Amino acid sequence: MRGMSDNHTHVQEFFGSRAAGWESRFPDDGPVYAAAIAELGLRAGDRVLDAGCGTGRALPPLRAAVGPSGVVIGADLTPEMLRTAREAGRDRDGLLLLSDVAALPLRPDSLDAVFAAGLIAHLAQPVENLRELARVVRPGGLLALFHPIGRAALAARHGRQLTAEDLRAEANLGPLLSRSGWRMTSYADEDDRFLALAVREG
Repeated sequence: MRGMSDNHTHVQEFFGSRAAGWESRFPDDGPVYAAAIAELGLRAGDRVLDAGCGTGRALPPLRAAVGPSGVVIGADLTPEMLRTAREAGRDRDGLLLLSDVAALPLRPDSLDAVFAAGLIAHLAQPVENLRELARVVRPGGLLALFHPIGRAALAARHGRQLTAEDLRAEANLGPLLSRSGWRMTSYADEDDRFLALAVREG
């Protein structure tokens, strides 16, 4: 198993080299992000984290959902991604943190929700990392695991076959979330989106 520091380096190199062109690779994802965030049911004044925020494309719809009285935080491990987010003006919609989601500089129970796009595949220790997300969310708070295309379409894009070991498969993800302090409440794996919602157990 790749060590934590090795995984950090791998993730930073992978995304760092792609940061500048990331937005132009996926220019039409905005509405799908907004629709997924709408399903979180955020309210004015809520506190939400975009975990692995990348270039911050989820930050504007998250800010719109929680309003000016809410708190929006975007955390990412890759400096180049956060730089691209700032250049796009997305630091106006949320506080950008250079941080590993495995060790967040946030108090326990301090958030109402976590939104995580494309994160699962990059977690070095999925149970421990999802448990860290649970730590910072209040009991009854929500988690959205999202991708703008479904598992089969993503595998085809990368020239891979779906396997039984895929962490995002419903049969794997439900128990993984349960071991991490979450209870999965809905699961959708469609051509044009993947969205699993979970609630933080008390």
